[in-house]
Amino acid sequence: MRILTWNLFHGRGVPDQPRSLGGAFARQLAAWEWDAALLQEVPPWWPEYLAAACDAQAFTARTSRNQVLPLARVFAARRPDIVKSWGGGANAILVRGGGVTAHVRLRLRMRPERRVLHAVRLGGDIWLANLHAAAHDRDEAQADIDRAVAALHRWAGDESIIFGGDMNTRRPIVPGFAHAGGKVIDHVFARGLTAAAPAQTLERGGLSDHAPVLVTLKPG
Repeated sequence: MRILTWNLFHGRGVPDQPRSLGGAFARQLAAWEWDAALLQEVPPWWPEYLAAACDAQAFTARTSRNQVLPLARVFAARRPDIVKSWGGGANAILVRGGGVTAHVRLRLRMRPERRVLHAVRLGGDIWLANLHAAAHDRDEAQADIDRAVAALHRWAGDESIIFGGDMNTRRPIVPGFAHAGGKVIDHVFARGLTAAAPAQTLERGGLSDHAPVLVTLKPG
């Protein structure tokens, strides 16, 4: 099973580009081979659009700075380089091939910014969870990870779990999980599955300030 994790940097490029990059992100995601994608810092109006381009289902959890979303969307769609994170944020899980039987969310914090864990259940025995942990404070990031892990153990019982995203710490501690791969602060962990090959960092063509990480997992 191929799992991609990628922080989309609120739809921005590096260097900044004064135009909407929605089409570029959609084409790039559609071109890669993955079974499920864990995305963070997604403009909240993008998930369904990205999913359609990738022949996938989208499951979304709103995160931070969505207070004036209709107005922010107007400006962010034209000048994401100026609006930046004030365009609003969301996490998204994209799943190719269907088979999702549940989607659950848990709010982890409201301050300094709203953070949410969300997860989908694939078929009858695998949970896939996505997190964007608190930024700029390693202890707060780890606290979000701790709460997320506790929730996942409750939700999944004895079933397998894939847990990934932007952990906002280079060395996240995830009890009960094996590290499947990562790059800087973007990681994937698994319980009940193991890495089938070394993780890959994908070429993104100037999109986002985070490198996409692709891991391949097998039962084990």
